[in-house]
Amino acid sequence: MSVGRHSVTASTTKTSRRGLYLSVIAAVVVTGVVASGVYLWIGGHLDPNQAAAGSDCESVEELRIVADTTIAPVLSDIAADFDAANDGCVSTEITSQESADTSAVLASGGLDADAWVPQSSVWVDRAGATATSLGRSTPNARVGQTIAVTPVVFATASSDATEIASEPLTWARVLDGSLPAILPDPEASAASLTSLVGLGAHAPAGDPRPLAAAMISLGKSIPASTSAAFGALSSAAQPSVVLTSEAQVAEYNGDEPSETLTAGYPTDGTLMLDYPLVRIGDAADEAALAAEGETGEDAAEPAAEPSVSKGSTAHVQTVGLAGRSSTASTTEVAQSLSERGRLLAAFEKAATASYDRLTAAGFRTALGAGKIDTLGIAPEGPVAQVLPVDSATALTLLRTWGVLSLRARYLSVIDVSGSMEEPAENGLRRIDIFQQAAMNAVSKFSGEVDLGVWAFSTMRNGDLDYEELAAIAPLGDAAHTQQIAGIIQSLPGRLGGATGLYDTVLAAVGRVREGYDPEKVNAVLLITDGKNEDENGINLDTLIAELAKGEESGQPVPVILIGFGPDTDLEAMQKIAKVTKGGAYSASKPEDLGIVLVDALSQRSCRPDCG
Repeated sequence: MSVGRHSVTASTTKTSRRGLYLSVIAAVVVTGVVASGVYLWIGGHLDPNQAAAGSDCESVEELRIVADTTIAPVLSDIAADFDAANDGCVSTEITSQESADTSAVLASGGLDADAWVPQSSVWVDRAGATATSLGRSTPNARVGQTIAVTPVVFATASSDATEIASEPLTWARVLDGSLPAILPDPEASAASLTSLVGLGAHAPAGDPRPLAAAMISLGKSIPASTSAAFGALSSAAQPSVVLTSEAQVAEYNGDEPSETLTAGYPTDGTLMLDYPLVRIGDAADEAALAAEGETGEDAAEPAAEPSVSKGSTAHVQTVGLAGRSSTASTTEVAQSLSERGRLLAAFEKAATASYDRLTAAGFRTALGAGKIDTLGIAPEGPVAQVLPVDSATALTLLRTWGVLSLRARYLSVIDVSGSMEEPAENGLRRIDIFQQAAMNAVSKFSGEVDLGVWAFSTMRNGDLDYEELAAIAPLGDAAHTQQIAGIIQSLPGRLGGATGLYDTVLAAVGRVREGYDPEKVNAVLLITDGKNEDENGINLDTLIAELAKGEESGQPVPVILIGFGPDTDLEAMQKIAKVTKGGAYSASKPEDLGIVLVDALSQRSCRPDCG
């Protein structure tokens, strides 16, 4: 591993699924491995000024690339080769970070890098969807060439491989439960998210129940990481498989564990994870302008790849951000760029052509080609048809997963002020739209969710702005679920008054903390269409100070606020979310509330800041 002149490391410290917050990025000086388990590789030299001395360049150009943890090691080697080939005129810094974390940083507008190599372009689209739900502008990102791919596989302990393979390995068997499977958290793993797409592709059309049942079953025990899932194989009650990627199996076996894994390839088709180079910020703008100005007549042919093995027709369909181009050649993009832009295009070309390094690290080339000589891996890869991955489908399934796998205690606090009578653009009242969204969400919850309901406006219960309609209790209790449904239906008859937001938030947090369950997420989910209008209550500064004191109790209660309509105070909502490590979401159009509500629930492990 090459050692760089400085290190900007991305923290991968994670909370459990009971936690709601994740600190994503921190700046520390390291050499090699830091305490959080994050690696930073920098190709080139220890001192850029010394590197420039004795070469033909006047100064060293720095390239900053964030890469998913699974591909960062081999990219660091490629970066070292690239820097050396450029006579020390470039220093390429590769920062290793989980793609889910980088996606959230990108959505928040805080990604300080020239480029990003995620574990699947799906994460780029999720950044766009997250930004929209947070009321932010679309991230400035442009997806370029695919550097490498890896298929989704069914990994099992080598000692169980014969028994597992006694019947065909199929998505259909995972779907009906006849093949016991372990799924790492899809909110953090592209392989797991893509596996949901695979299951969905084999579910019966028009009947959502088998897929929902499979998700609920897989969600009963969710390993926090792929390595944890591999470890769970040894203690499984019966021979099982982990839904993961071929590259992660190769990496695991390369560490010479006491028992290796065997990668099984679904006979009814598999899916590929692509690793594209995504330009960020100024680099994205440059590439877009260059591509628009090129006719393509003089574009160079891409370097020839090794022959593609039978069946390896890797194809990834993506629903992209503005300016995405998956067809422009490296030569087209390289013209009319700054020096940094040209070097980034050259690195992209060098990385995609590094076939030997990529296959040695367990990856297939961009077209799915390459022979991998690693124990437990089929050298030529999958022979069955490769299924397309559609990002829109993947994100829809992720939202569904987030709700079906939820384990939480929620106090839902609903705005019933008079403004909820106002019509939306579709002609329905705001309260009607909320009713539809709420009933849809509740119908998807598993019995693992505890839910209570408050209504709030002003002076609803004497001097109090809020009233309890249902205590926090398990939705597994059919009578309680029926009570919740009845309350939702009754909301139009409860409308009236102004919006007593601040007093209500403080009281709701206190109520959730009274019955705190350390084994679950304990949170307040507040839906409002307005801003605080209670002149007799506490102000925002007092609320923030009181919430900050509560955070010191060791019993975190995140407040997730969803504002819909044009009158919400998003700035105040974000401050409340920030101090409680919760989230502030905005549906500028009330009719978007259903999607935003599910987004808020499915992104409860906010990376790094939903507020």
